Amino acid sequence: MIPARLSAAALAASAALVLLPATAQAAPAPLDYVALGDSYSSGAGAGEYFDQECLRSNLAYPRLLAAGTGADLTFAACSGATGADLLAQQLGSLDEETDLVTVTIGGNDIDWAEAVRACITPFTKCTDDIEAAEARARTELPGLLDGVYGAIGDRAPAAEVFVLGYPRLFNETDECDAFGQTSVSEQRRMNRAADLLGETIAAEAAEHGFTYVDVREDFAGHAVCDDVEYVHGLRHPFAESYHPNALGHSDGYFPAISRAL
Repeated sequence: MIPARLSAAALAASAALVLLPATAQAAPAPLDYVALGDSYSSGAGAGEYFDQECLRSNLAYPRLLAAGTGADLTFAACSGATGADLLAQQLGSLDEETDLVTVTIGGNDIDWAEAVRACITPFTKCTDDIEAAEARARTELPGLLDGVYGAIGDRAPAAEVFVLGYPRLFNETDECDAFGQTSVSEQRRMNRAADLLGETIAAEAAEHGFTYVDVREDFAGHAVCDDVEYVHGLRHPFAESYHPNALGHSDGYFPAISRAL
């Protein structure tokens, strides 16, 4: 027979051996998160910039997402970035340890900002500019996105990649047509072009097994000239014009990506 005190000691030792792995385990490592893309990811228009060159904002959705998930964020998105810029300047943040990637890209590649600029110029027509942007979205953008998404997948093979879309900018009312600035018909044309841009991006994202995050419903009712705007209208500096404001990131982009995650 085993003495009582030895049995107790043996049981205690056995319990310690069972419990030790659980108690000795380190806390899970935080997600390795990389935010890529253009001004809609950098936060141009949101304010509180910590990087003036790229207009990276503390109020942008990548910062909000990192704070909400406890992720380690590498904030590579930069205002004005094209697909070529992303390939040349932002991919260095990705590797086999990357867990999560978000990206917005494509608007600058179809000269979307130039089309918007033409449409908000008083007493001018912008149909030609919109049609040119749409033509690029149909003919040039798919191949460009294929290259960008392929490079992201190659550099970060284990990452979940979320491709975020762009919101519609206008509420299609004459409230935005002060001084002949933007007619209702032009607003509708620009919103249709934004839809085409989103459809093109979504299709290419699906081809690469990435998750497309459509933000249009999150911005619905909060366009330029709505009572509560998530998007700036024309403002100074112009780089912030027609970009999501702080609410656009906190109440538009952030809920959309959070649901997707």
